[in-house]
Amino acid sequence: MAAPKTLLPDRDSVTTIRADGSRTFLFPADAHGRFATARRWSAFGLIAFYLSLPWIKINGHPAVFLDIAERRFHLFGVTLAAQDLWLLFFVITGLGFSLFFITALLGRIWCGWACPHTVFLDHVYRRIERWIDGDAVARRALDEAPLTAGKFARRALKHTLYVLVSAVITHLFLAYYVSLPEVWAMVRAAPGEHWGAFAFMMVATGVLYFNFAWFREQLCIVICPYGRLQSALIDDHSLVIGYDAKRGEPRGKLAVAKSATGVPSVSSPLTSLPDEGSAKAGDCVACNRCVHVCPTGIDIRQGLQMECVGCTACIDACDDVMTRIGRPRGLIRYDSQKAFTGGRTRWLRPRTILYGILLVIGASVATWALSSVKPANFLVTRMTGAPYIVDDASVRNQYLVRIVNKRSQPARFILSLAGLPDAVRQSGFDGPVEVGPLGELVQPLILQKSRDAYTGPFHFEVIVQDAAGRFRLTRGVEFVGPEARLLRENNKAKP
Repeated sequence: MAAPKTLLPDRDSVTTIRADGSRTFLFPADAHGRFATARRWSAFGLIAFYLSLPWIKINGHPAVFLDIAERRFHLFGVTLAAQDLWLLFFVITGLGFSLFFITALLGRIWCGWACPHTVFLDHVYRRIERWIDGDAVARRALDEAPLTAGKFARRALKHTLYVLVSAVITHLFLAYYVSLPEVWAMVRAAPGEHWGAFAFMMVATGVLYFNFAWFREQLCIVICPYGRLQSALIDDHSLVIGYDAKRGEPRGKLAVAKSATGVPSVSSPLTSLPDEGSAKAGDCVACNRCVHVCPTGIDIRQGLQMECVGCTACIDACDDVMTRIGRPRGLIRYDSQKAFTGGRTRWLRPRTILYGILLVIGASVATWALSSVKPANFLVTRMTGAPYIVDDASVRNQYLVRIVNKRSQPARFILSLAGLPDAVRQSGFDGPVEVGPLGELVQPLILQKSRDAYTGPFHFEVIVQDAAGRFRLTRGVEFVGPEARLLRENNKAKP
């Protein structure tokens, strides 16, 4: 049975999905030009950045090390304990407002230039595919050809490299959580010794392989919500990739100017012949090169579409054609929808002002939140059992003071109490204490007040400061007990 015909780009349907629901596999052609070069260098820099973070040491730890086992999270020199994770809310909020602001100004520049999916797909996996299978024409012909020994060998080599690259990426991703030395130890050990990590590696490698070997652009079209979110974030003044219909329409057919002898003249520029019924053809010569290079299979000439990831391949392809036929570049270019219709782009408008204000607020709060992080943390909890103990001589409260040292070297701390009323005896705070690197210390604290002097519950403060006096942490605590009136009546009732 013959395979269904490939759909032509259509604004009303996804090009890569046929009417019967089957998948059309795309073979985007190569695009060369200023944007392709810029994206290539940007991608290599981002890949180096992604993969080098576990290797770069800041304050004795990898630049990004989410040490779940020890409940320590090291982010570019800032160490957060589990108790500090609430601060990430402000960091994530700041990043969200940044994305809103950038999208309102520059459209989907994140998707085309910095998204890890786009970066690895276009500049790693598709490079492997082009190196083994050839250009778009050769790849399409190979896909339609019957299975032969040569085709099987190419497929085997390509998919083997896909799996190896996916495994390398997954191992380096795992290093964000367990450190590179631990990953290396796991690799050298038998799978059964770290079966949880081994299962994660197998599943994650399989997911990456499936995504980059087959699913590809469907992740952007079907799963990623950002393509749909952009319609709420951009407006007619946002910078997007678009087609200048006023200049390009009506489209004309390409012809070669001939010399007086009737021989095509190499020195003469190429011209467009108008279609029948049109007085003058536009600059678009209907070469469809912009469609051939599109990684999501759309026709940008049909207008801005959700499937456009802003990769700029159509700009480079069209600019190359315009240069060849001696016409100005920019028929497809970065511009606003307003500018494409003859208007003027306004950068300052309510949307960008609002997002800018939210960005400043989010960045300010995130900066404050991170700057408030101290190199230590502590908690005061009651010992298990009754909240207080009353004996013949006193009312007693028992606490545990847990001190967390978030630094990579030992630290000495001085513990003290403030706000205690008179006649309160304390034990457990016997001078400075030392906590090891990234360690914890649990210090008991027992407070007693005589029955005769007890007047009811009261509040006090537990203070922890480092021996050098560089920072000070305070926690408010309540000393609880029975009502003083009941205790006095009980004292009188005793013989």
